[in-house]
Amino acid sequence: MPTIVVFLLYVMGAVFLVAFMLGASHVLGERHEARFRNEPFESGMPLTGDARVRYSAHFYMIAMFFVIFDLDAAFIITYAVAYKELGWPGYIGIAVFIGLLIAVLAYEWKIGALDFGPNGKKIIGATPKNTITEKSLE
Repeated sequence: MPTIVVFLLYVMGAVFLVAFMLGASHVLGERHEARFRNEPFESGMPLTGDARVRYSAHFYMIAMFFVIFDLDAAFIITYAVAYKELGWPGYIGIAVFIGLLIAVLAYEWKIGALDFGPNGKKIIGATPKNTITEKSLE
């Protein structure tokens, strides 16, 4: 059988299986309307407010720093595992990578991106004026 026919049979089988499972759960599933049926589950506690809370910008900055440095660690560990096979070209590559990482960290430190104290708004002065408006600061 040609490959495309086998692939089409596979796709049709997957679509049929999904449709069958959805249909069977609709027919065989429970139907009841309770008072709190469509409310989020809070471990038996009554709801205390809206779940859509606005997080501080510091939360997102810390999350971005974590992702950046976590990926850097993954690259450095990968190099460390294969350092014998990579030789000098690999060493030069990871040295440039670590140098760029240190330069970016120094830049973030210089503009105050790592300062979350009372003067943490120093970062705003380092961004272009057209990206931040007065209303976005409130």
